[in-house]
Amino acid sequence: MSEIETRNVDDFMTLLLGSGALQFGVFTLKSGRESPYFFNLGAVTRGQGIITLGRCYARALLDSAWGFDVVFGPAYKGIPIATAAAVALFERGCNTSIAYNRKEAKDHGEGGKLVGEVRGKRVVIVDDILTAGTAARQSIDLLRAEGAEVVGLLVALDRQEVGSDGRSATEALAADYAVPVESVARFDDVIACVREQGNPDQLKALVAYRAQFGRDGE
Repeated sequence: MSEIETRNVDDFMTLLLGSGALQFGVFTLKSGRESPYFFNLGAVTRGQGIITLGRCYARALLDSAWGFDVVFGPAYKGIPIATAAAVALFERGCNTSIAYNRKEAKDHGEGGKLVGEVRGKRVVIVDDILTAGTAARQSIDLLRAEGAEVVGLLVALDRQEVGSDGRSATEALAADYAVPVESVARFDDVIACVREQGNPDQLKALVAYRAQFGRDGE
């Protein structure tokens, strides 16, 4: 990991812990698994945190070397992420546009499922977390149907968990859709952060969870 990537992960983990977006305990996930941590990027609601969030995404996007014209945020959580990232990209000299989908197609005015122009554009998707990858697949299908070229997916946190088919969501998306997937941080970074903080009980629970469901150093 480069010095810039390390600084970006450090800034991001500080944001998550300070905002309560990353919590530790026992949580039942949508999949039914009991997780020793819970991630909710919706907890980042203050202006300063949103600025930091956008800058973390912008650094990761520029580090990815993906050429893109549009930042797409899936409704709903992806919309403020795309907005914050676009503002931060402009700070760094990249004046990109954003797009997002509607949960329900609009049947009046300009109509349609999307806000923003994506046809013939190189689009990068930004979202909060990658677990099973269902929402990402829906976004890719929608964008391709609208004539966009999806060049990459950037999420806040990759849980690095293996699904029922033995693949992680990152591996499955890359294989099934030929779309590269990156993340601002990974579960490995969460473990490293807890190890640095010196909380042995939290660390033990996280390491055990990774051994059961995840990829060690994926």
